[in-house]
Amino acid sequence: MSNKPFIFKEFTVNQDKCAMKIGTDGVLLGAWTPTHHEPNSILDIGTGTGVIALQLAQRTDAETIDALEIDDNAHEQAVENFENSHWGDRLFCYHASLALFTEEIDDTYDLIVSNPPFYTDDFESDNEERNRARFTSSMSFETLLLSVSQLLSQEGLFSVIIPFKEEQPFMAIAKKVNLHPTRICRVKGHAASATKRSLLTFSFRESEPEITTLIIETARHQYTKDYVDLVQDFYLKM
Repeated sequence: MSNKPFIFKEFTVNQDKCAMKIGTDGVLLGAWTPTHHEPNSILDIGTGTGVIALQLAQRTDAETIDALEIDDNAHEQAVENFENSHWGDRLFCYHASLALFTEEIDDTYDLIVSNPPFYTDDFESDNEERNRARFTSSMSFETLLLSVSQLLSQEGLFSVIIPFKEEQPFMAIAKKVNLHPTRICRVKGHAASATKRSLLTFSFRESEPEITTLIIETARHQYTKDYVDLVQDFYLKM
C-alpha cells in the first residue's frame, strides 16, 4: 500500500506512519454517517489517519471533534493531519485505549463513529501495528458497543462499518446495551457481486430501520450515481 499523502478536495491525509492506509471503508463511513441532527460533539473511535474525523469536520459545524487512537504512530499521524487541516481548532486526538477513555471521560457525544478492527485472530500477521488496526483481539465488538452505550448522549447517533457477515451478530450485541439500528446500508462492489459491507447507524430509540443498498461500480472505475453523490465532496476526481 502507498505511503504517499492522500489528497482530498479540502484536506490532505498523510499516511506514512500508519499501518492501515486510506481505504474505501473509512471514506464511505465518513461520507454516509448521518449529521441531520446537527451534532455539536463527535467522537471517532480508532481514528487511524484521522480521515473520518476530518470528513466530519468538513461536513459539520461541531465545536468538538475528538478522536481516539491507541497506536503510537497512528496517534502521531492523526495529530499531524488534524493540525495541518482547516479545522485544527476543533479536532483533538486522545492517545489511550477505549476502556481507559470510557472510564475517564465524563462527557457524552452527539455522534460517535468507528471503522473498527474486524479480522479474527486466525489471520493475524507478524506486524503488531497492523494487527492492532485490523483485528478484533485489540477491540472486540462487545467492548466497542459497551463503551458507545456509555459515551453516547441520549439523543445521539452511532455509526459504524463492518463486514456484512457480522451484521446480525453486531446488532444482537448492540441490542443488549439498548442500541437499536435506525439505518442499514448494505454495500456491494457491483450489482452482481455479494454484499461486502454493512453501514449501520444506531440510537437508543427503537424504530423500524431504513434499509438501502449501495452499489459502488457498474464496471471497473465506472462509478454509480449513488456512490458519486455520496463521496464527490471528498475525492478529487469526482
